Amino acid sequence: MKRALAIRHVAFEDLGILPELLQERGFSPFHRDAGVDRLDDLRLTQEDLLVVLGGPIGAYEEALYPFLTDELRLIEACLHNNVPVMGICLGAQLLARALGARVYPGSAREIGIAPVTLTDPGCESCLRHLEAAGHQVLHWHGDTFDLPAGATRLASTAVTANQAFSVGTGVLALQFHMEADPVRFERWLIGHAAELSGAGIDVVALRARFRQEGPGMAAAGAKVAQEWLAAI
Repeated sequence: MKRALAIRHVAFEDLGILPELLQERGFSPFHRDAGVDRLDDLRLTQEDLLVVLGGPIGAYEEALYPFLTDELRLIEACLHNNVPVMGICLGAQLLARALGARVYPGSAREIGIAPVTLTDPGCESCLRHLEAAGHQVLHWHGDTFDLPAGATRLASTAVTANQAFSVGTGVLALQFHMEADPVRFERWLIGHAAELSGAGIDVVALRARFRQEGPGMAAAGAKVAQEWLAAI
């Protein structure tokens, strides 16, 4: 069976709604925990898939978190060998960096539910399914990145020009979270309690908003994932 490796940085930012969708496409999902499990012994083929998930560290902080070096090497090897790669949040930043782009602190932190604006190519891509949820997505980042050479910008916000990009059919980077499972969102609120407090985010309001909009966003996110997986 084809393998879908997910690199996880914190336990609650996992594959979310994606495992069943991956299994439907014939993938066997498994994960490695960055900083704990080895990453330098992995050899993925074109039949496999790499998903790099989110986390609260910077894609440029390998001096503090040396495992990022092996993670970047793995992403680079997958790109070189035409292994499909999906990057989410930190994963998108690492993917941008592996493609030669600069990653750096953004002008403002984006945390919460807000819409993205799709570019013309984005409207023709799998991201068009976000329209069903009013293009609302979950944002949770402070860093951003330049658009890699040869990449196609798919989505933006007023704060972050590069919210999503693709390279061909096999590379998809999403700065936002379309994989978050509404059933397990409380884990995010607990795990990011210090960041939420420091950013002055109203946890009660965010919980209520996600309870209201999360199911619709998850359904739209599932459509995005299904179309992308079918195309790779």
